[in-house]
Amino acid sequence: MKKVLTIIIGFVHDFAAGCWAATVMAIYWLNRQSFSAEVADVMLGLKKQFFWAGIVCVATVFVTGAGRSFTYVDNVYGKDAENMRRKMLIRKHVLLLLVFGSGIFWQYIMVFR
Repeated sequence: MKKVLTIIIGFVHDFAAGCWAATVMAIYWLNRQSFSAEVADVMLGLKKQFFWAGIVCVATVFVTGAGRSFTYVDNVYGKDAENMRRKMLIRKHVLLLLVFGSGIFWQYIMVFR
């Protein structure tokens, strides 16, 4: 059961990250378009929906990421490799927090400015 849970959590984690990236691109694309006054309010509403869907995706990434930390077995590849893996995971997560934070800020500016 733990192996199945590991696969499902990993899939949801990666899928939510991809969906978040798609919301960023959708807002960017909508923001670059010029719409008539009649359609502009509808498009603003659509951009807001993409923004909030992106926030849900980021929350899902965080929750499933926490879940992933409980599903992996330590020292699968040996102690040295495990120590290197942990260091690289910390670096990856710092980088991804910057990416997610910057992306959310960019989305916010494009939607709510």
